[in-house]
Amino acid sequence: MRVEKVSPVMSTDAQRDPDEPGAAHVPADELARRQGVQPVTSLDDLARPELFETDEELDRFLADLHTSRHEGAA
Repeated sequence: MRVEKVSPVMSTDAQRDPDEPGAAHVPADELARRQGVQPVTSLDDLARPELFETDEELDRFLADLHTSRHEGAA
């Protein structure tokens, strides 16, 4: 079996291939219009009280989040 090493390729927008799918710039307001997205009018629109079933589950999530944000910080 032959394994070929593939290196990732990165480019800036200026180097994009115009024939590449998705290469065309679409303004955010146009994307929102296409997707039927409406502006947030209240923070209540973002609230998801059912996201965590218990306070303990929320506490575990917050503890894990705190740990992950402080890993490697000295």
